[in-house]
Amino acid sequence: MSMPERVLMGLALYLAAAVVPVQAAQGPSLGVPLTPEQLSSIDLTVTPDGDGLPPGNGNAATGAGVYAEHCQACHGVGGRGGPNDALTGGRDSLAGASPLKTVGSYWPYATTLFDYVRRAMPYQAPGSLSADEVYAVTAFLLFENGIIGEGDEMNAASLPAVTMPNRNGFRTRHAHGW
Repeated sequence: MSMPERVLMGLALYLAAAVVPVQAAQGPSLGVPLTPEQLSSIDLTVTPDGDGLPPGNGNAATGAGVYAEHCQACHGVGGRGGPNDALTGGRDSLAGASPLKTVGSYWPYATTLFDYVRRAMPYQAPGSLSADEVYAVTAFLLFENGIIGEGDEMNAASLPAVTMPNRNGFRTRHAHGW
């Protein structure tokens, strides 16, 4: 870069730096602040320790129907795979030549499964399932992976207590100790 180009570049950066604080102080003037009620309706985060789980419950027997209606077309019968990824099977496959990352082989926390299903599923209508339906389909997937019994009720107290097969397969740097 020539000397005149460097001078022009420096001048441009100086002017840009002088304008940014004025714009930042004024803000973009977009939207309005959310009320606490509005924020709580979209704050769906569930942490590995279960913080954020809503009231509700479900078991695998109920979840089988929810799964058949909302999940089976993409993930296959019993979660064994379809057009989209398998959700069951693969236990002890992660160290092998052909690892199968499923709920039962890969996911370290049952609560994060709940969180993902609640936010992102079903594919064609994310976030449309009730808390009871999410608990039920989560229980169904845990049952199909041999982690819980078919009648075991999943709720805000029992779901964080589920020990996933790959619970210790991850290393974390979180200060929370998750």
